[in-house]
Amino acid sequence: MTTPHPFLEAPTGATAEPSVLRNIVAARAARTLLLGALLCAWSSCQRAAVATTAAPAVSTISSSPTSAASSALPPAVVSERVAALLAQMTLEEKIGQMTQLANTVINPTGVQRDVALDSAKLVPLIRDFHVGSFLNGEAVPPTQWVKYSAALQRIAMRESRLHIPIIYGIDHMHGASYVAGTAIFPHNLNLGASFNPEFARQTARATVLESADLGHHWVFAPVLDLGVNTYWPRVYETYGEDPLVASVMGAAFVRELQENKEIAPYKVAACGKHFLGYSDPRNGWDRTNAMISDQRLQEFFRPSFQAAMDAGLKTIMINSGLINGEPVHSSKAILTDLLRRQMGFKGVAVTDWEDIIRLVRVQKTAANEKEATYMAIEAGVDMAMTPYTTNFCRYVKELVQEGRLTEERINLSAGRVLQLKDELGLFENPMPRTDRLNRIGDPALKLLALDAARESVVLLKNEQNTLPLAPGKVKRLLVVGPSADSRANLAGGWTLAWQGRPEAEYPKDVLTIYAALKKEYPGAQVQSIPYRDAAGKLSLTSISAAARTADAVVLAIGERPYTEGLGNTSDLTLPDDQQQLVRTVQATGKPNVLVVVGGRPSIIRSVAEKSSAIIWGGLPGFGGGQAIAEIISGKVNPSAKLSFTYPQFAGHISPYHHDNNENSLDLSDFGAGFENRGPKFKPAMLTEYGEGLSYTSFKYSNLQLSDSVLSGNGKVRATVQVTNTGRRAGKEAVLWFLTDEVGRITRPVRLLKHFEKQEFKPGESREMVFEIQPLPHLSYPNAQGQPQLEDGYFTLRVGDQTKRFRYAGPAATTRSTDGQKGSGSQP
Repeated sequence: MTTPHPFLEAPTGATAEPSVLRNIVAARAARTLLLGALLCAWSSCQRAAVATTAAPAVSTISSSPTSAASSALPPAVVSERVAALLAQMTLEEKIGQMTQLANTVINPTGVQRDVALDSAKLVPLIRDFHVGSFLNGEAVPPTQWVKYSAALQRIAMRESRLHIPIIYGIDHMHGASYVAGTAIFPHNLNLGASFNPEFARQTARATVLESADLGHHWVFAPVLDLGVNTYWPRVYETYGEDPLVASVMGAAFVRELQENKEIAPYKVAACGKHFLGYSDPRNGWDRTNAMISDQRLQEFFRPSFQAAMDAGLKTIMINSGLINGEPVHSSKAILTDLLRRQMGFKGVAVTDWEDIIRLVRVQKTAANEKEATYMAIEAGVDMAMTPYTTNFCRYVKELVQEGRLTEERINLSAGRVLQLKDELGLFENPMPRTDRLNRIGDPALKLLALDAARESVVLLKNEQNTLPLAPGKVKRLLVVGPSADSRANLAGGWTLAWQGRPEAEYPKDVLTIYAALKKEYPGAQVQSIPYRDAAGKLSLTSISAAARTADAVVLAIGERPYTEGLGNTSDLTLPDDQQQLVRTVQATGKPNVLVVVGGRPSIIRSVAEKSSAIIWGGLPGFGGGQAIAEIISGKVNPSAKLSFTYPQFAGHISPYHHDNNENSLDLSDFGAGFENRGPKFKPAMLTEYGEGLSYTSFKYSNLQLSDSVLSGNGKVRATVQVTNTGRRAGKEAVLWFLTDEVGRITRPVRLLKHFEKQEFKPGESREMVFEIQPLPHLSYPNAQGQPQLEDGYFTLRVGDQTKRFRYAGPAATTRSTDGQKGSGSQP
């Protein structure tokens, strides 16, 4: 049995008060024998609950009647310590553990960026409501975070009858982005374009190294949604539109964040979000309805979450929207039948911001907040991010007293929250520490973020080898556009604050694209003209004049920072003023490099044709300006490939893994005269998924299969020769796609099944290998998540090479679709 809450020895440098901790330990020592007896009673209850819970039947992910029997939820698996604690706790104390409040309710000003504590506000929340978790803030210096976290924990442990520490959650989305001076990595959409899972791991490592000592125990990342709808304002938070890439990247992030040993004695929990189907709203707007079939949920939206769970994911955050008209926060089919029964998740399921009250105010599926609370708890919610009031505590208590919820149901969720705190070592090490603050802002971590940016920026077009612009040949370079001299635009939302901060508040050592180009071309005259003057008018005349005297012009266009609903849009078309800017420069006839900065693809069809070169910069983080400049100069050879399908037309959303019936329009059945009317094929994309240019060239040749027929549980070994046929070293992401030619349901035109990135010297040739197996690579799930493996022909594609083979028999065993494991393949 684990010794209950040993606080006697705080970690080196911890900001604890020894007298307080000694008193706590003394009180706990007196209760040790009592805990043992209570533990036995609790364990017996848990075994009885398991014995009386019927084995769940496999079910589809659709609406199911809400059951009043809380035993329908799988029992929580808790440690002896947690079981003993629960046995001592009152109902109110358990409900408090299920409650999460924002930092605004405990700071002096009620403003997120005020990371300070008002003890008069905090004490009653702990003493009377037993609140177990707080969240967020904004980027402040590490010392301020330590002071805040230490005061928070001291008061929490003093006022809590059982001295239970707080777990603090924070939105560190691409590095420790709510701590001043840290390494800010590219957002996930960029990392997906790198096709290098190591960068997902390094992002997680930097996050914990620069925040774990500050009292940040719970990181609300990674985003495991699929970026299939490019209108969605959070698409940049995803690893792209492919489920395999999202699975591999997400699992790499989770493992590093939760298993990192450099932050000992601390541990940090990841939070996979947003479970599930959140990223494909029908109208593209945040927190709205998605129309997704059960089968598509299983095949496309489940795998990334399953892979993260297989990697040990401790918590998930729930989809704020609806699926087929049902709010996910009240869906027992999703939060219990799928999440707990099918996928085997044992961790904490937390709501997103105000999402229980959203059932009443926005989604109109509950008459009042109390009813919404009942619906959410019965569906499977463990913790409510309320985040401003304690109404949740009152309503849950009333629901138990009325018999609508059982205390056993509350035990499940409170037990999961306490178990999370136990696994993170918070009972032993709740206090932040000051002796390792020197590693926050470590230049080595910022260099890793720069490397990630270098491999995540995509060269989309390079007409007549416009790029690279060799520094020795460029004498005058003009850099214009809204993103030319902006640090904020490079980093996007969730940087320093929820929606970013005003430009003047970003670190001055972060190079903008303009500043980086000045550094990259020391012998040239590098000029930037604001594209709007002081009165807000376009500076087209002065820009045109400067462009005519320049050797080349870099046009840095794009979006300002945003996230969530504030980023909703009905038109992705590049704004008119930016189109005017680009056309003005292009009219001069000078070589122009279009750099697209932003969290989603701006429609640039009107200006793409006359662009000499196009770079998709995305949101490359604080190293993005330098990375883009180095790609323009040729110091860095671009190696990224798009992690999404770049549309050519506004309103055209078609991920690369679309169904066959989206691929073409067959008019021949309508009779003579109709054959040549209208487009016979889908509109061409500006750039397809997985495409990206390099300053060298790669040749794919000699694709071979070890057998043309695969049967039973056998394997087929596929090999292809990849050769760097250019004059400089380069990295190439080798992407292996499979097409199921005929299926009982229409199948995607292709699906990525394996990827691997390698560096090749000039002239170097290497054999790349992919081992094809029936269940992980040839099957697809039905609506219940059961694999379907059908006889028939498949086509393998890698580069410009294709091979056809046949699967000739069912596998001897079956599996559930438990995600994809490994670094770049299934499973």
